[in-house]
Amino acid sequence: MMAKAIGLAPSLHDYVLSVSLRESEVLRALREETAQHPRGVMQVAPDQGQFLGFLVQLTGVRKALEIGVFTGYSSLSIALALPTEGQLVACDVSEEYTAIARRYWEKAGVADKVNLRIAPALETLDRLIAEGESGSFDFAFIDADKENYQNYFERSLQLLRPGGLIVVDNVLWSGSVADPSKQEATTQALRQFNKTLHSDERVALSMIPMADGITLAIKR
Repeated sequence: MMAKAIGLAPSLHDYVLSVSLRESEVLRALREETAQHPRGVMQVAPDQGQFLGFLVQLTGVRKALEIGVFTGYSSLSIALALPTEGQLVACDVSEEYTAIARRYWEKAGVADKVNLRIAPALETLDRLIAEGESGSFDFAFIDADKENYQNYFERSLQLLRPGGLIVVDNVLWSGSVADPSKQEATTQALRQFNKTLHSDERVALSMIPMADGITLAIKR
């Protein structure tokens, strides 16, 4: 997570939050608890969580997919925005991190909306496809290991209906993707993912410099 969009002055970022962020008490409590976690930097920013919820409401999502849960801020934001009968399939490999998420889903009264799958995400996605779920999801949020982003995207695209929305986090990677001197494996994977997506005619595309960079892709 980045606390603010790249290049945005702290004073202006604070102003944006002061006039736009509507963070519920349960989301704030989860954010503050996660901030004390050794890997708290992995948590999405609060305005980013609100944006996810906004997209869910805007596009009428009823069936959603999340790849990468951590302590659950993004999944809680999505679940709170879903209608009463809405469902979120949440993929993660950690019982430890998602135990925190489960606690806050319960507090918020949305635990019945979240179907947590503890397994490597590609296994879960392939299982959903094998079970005939292709074309049945409205929304997917990808925020897991970056080297597998293209694989996650391909499975998500198959699982989404036409007109469904995929949201991908961390596509700017603190600006490293635009710095030729940065050649770490994760940076290279994200750089290649962004380049590949730019020419992918299967989707309509927009990249937003919110937090650490978000890509929106609508399945044609």
